[in-house]
Amino acid sequence: MLRFALLLLSMTALAYARPIVRHIRSTHEFDRLMKKHSTQTGLPVIVDFYSDGCGPCRMIAPIFKKLAQEVGGKAVFVKVDTNALHELSSRYGVRSLPTFKFFLGGRKVNEFSGAGEQQLRQFTQDVIQKAEWENVMLPMENLVSYYGQQDASKTSKDIEKVYKKCVDQVKDDNPDKLCVGAVARNLAKSLKKKYGSGPEFETRFVPEEPSTNEQSDDKKAGEGSGSPKKSNKGNADKPNLHLATKEQLLAEIESRLDAERDAQVEEEEDDDAEFEHGWEPSEWPERVTIIGGGPAGLSAAIYAARAGLKPVVVAPPMGGQLQGKGVDVENYPGLFNVTGPAVVSLMRQQAIAYGATFEADVVVGIDASERPMKVKTNSSLIETHSIIVATGAESNWLNVKGEYEMRGGGVSSCATCDGHIYRGKHVLVVGGGDTAMEDALVLARTSESVTVIHRRDTFRASKVLAQRVSEHPSISIKWNTVIAEILGKPLSTDANDGENVDLDAPAEKVVSGAVLKDVYTGEETKVDVGAVFVAIGHTPTTSFLEGVVEFNPEHAGYVLTQGTSTKTSMPGIFACGDVADSIYRQAITSAGSGAAAALDAERWLSEEGLGNEESDFEAELLADIMANDGRRSAEEYNVYEEAGGRVSGMKESTGAEL
Repeated sequence: MLRFALLLLSMTALAYARPIVRHIRSTHEFDRLMKKHSTQTGLPVIVDFYSDGCGPCRMIAPIFKKLAQEVGGKAVFVKVDTNALHELSSRYGVRSLPTFKFFLGGRKVNEFSGAGEQQLRQFTQDVIQKAEWENVMLPMENLVSYYGQQDASKTSKDIEKVYKKCVDQVKDDNPDKLCVGAVARNLAKSLKKKYGSGPEFETRFVPEEPSTNEQSDDKKAGEGSGSPKKSNKGNADKPNLHLATKEQLLAEIESRLDAERDAQVEEEEDDDAEFEHGWEPSEWPERVTIIGGGPAGLSAAIYAARAGLKPVVVAPPMGGQLQGKGVDVENYPGLFNVTGPAVVSLMRQQAIAYGATFEADVVVGIDASERPMKVKTNSSLIETHSIIVATGAESNWLNVKGEYEMRGGGVSSCATCDGHIYRGKHVLVVGGGDTAMEDALVLARTSESVTVIHRRDTFRASKVLAQRVSEHPSISIKWNTVIAEILGKPLSTDANDGENVDLDAPAEKVVSGAVLKDVYTGEETKVDVGAVFVAIGHTPTTSFLEGVVEFNPEHAGYVLTQGTSTKTSMPGIFACGDVADSIYRQAITSAGSGAAAALDAERWLSEEGLGNEESDFEAELLADIMANDGRRSAEEYNVYEEAGGRVSGMKESTGAEL
């Protein structure tokens, strides 16, 4: 044991720089990081609690990383996978994903749930400003000097009493017992009001200058050229390896392993590969722009890319409804023991391999009044000759009392995203289709019990899924029942955050129960539950197409296509997947219609004579150059001859000749 410990301790420490976004691997690592930045750097820590199966989490991830790059060294950005670190998500009361929490001095100062970019940016700016404002300390000697000038009647004991009061009021980590932060500023404000001026502050945390090998070499050279040697007194608190106790050795080993882990974090590659291969604006219109990143959109991307059309896929990296499937995909031929997110990831990789590019944004409108058409997103404008719409559908809601107020507080439409947060609790699932069955099976893995609420006496789901739910020991079913109201209780807050509480704001609530109503008798019963998962179908995401294409008069919201093709009423725009399919709405039928849309788009581009304009221009330019070179093959080319043939040197009046 001792020999092994000595071997580990002999390893040299590795210098490292802070990564852009750090992925937390353990509770110990998180606690150590929080302690470091509350006592050594004073930087705010911004934490993204996420899950790989959560669509909004994947949508906000590139924005989170981009914001970290913009902020630079003013804050620390970390991600916590709630599936892997249940203890942390439970400790901080994470009830919906994604959830962002903002810490300063080891204390939570703000939080919000959802994929809101503006909120994320605003809260980040607020916590950075707060950190900069609180980065002050009032040393005892400064306070003594101040009172000596302003009030000589104050004794040393009086001053010590004032200083101790300041130290005791500091809520942050304060191992050195200093008068710091907002408390120090408030003390100075009070003294200024009383005496007309305040004591002088000092900066508490000074940014560290990263050491370089060159600086290290210079230092060594300086020591070797007669400069005094550094005393070993600073190492007196470190254990002597030969005299250290077993506890000291183990503590030192843990410290060294932590340092190695920090160094490895910097060396690790960012796991944002899915956000690579991004679209870059060009002076030439795109030939095909695909809106949507589910099976239909990605299938269209694969076919279009293989045809050499270099499609642009515009969609947040959520992968559609298939991305939210936590159970295995069992009804897609050739796929076995594979989950929805894995299928989407493979589709993306295949599309990228053939030349597709991705724009991680949400489309807000299409301008088809002129050619090329324009696709408008929140942050970009894409000119394109053809468009394939594959935006899928959004979840429907119950619209009952308490539902809207507690979304993110126990009301959810994604069991894969939020289910594990309610581990060990009783939950409800509302619905009778395949989605409801899949959600119930996912939740049964971690919840104490699951109750499926259905308004009819039979399920609409496939027989296999319905049978699994009916036979599962942890799942019960309430037939002919609906939810009349979702009940909640106030969310308990941290007492230390009193200074940030808005007394005028309504109290935040979380789900505590539900009122169930029998559809025949009208009898109501109250049940205690920890969460309600709504799975009652979807509505096509087609609002941005209003006034652009015609919709199906028999199925509201669905795009009307011509015959058996994917063509819409607007030439050059094609629709596939759930936006045009009101009957089947399956992943495999969506993928098939996506392939058909790509084939239809390719054929339409050929008929319209819309090829690769950039390549055609380059080819014509190259042909012109080659033709000119052919005419001059027998003589040496002189650039001055282009100016009229009379310029023989740089000293002549070149400007006049030209």
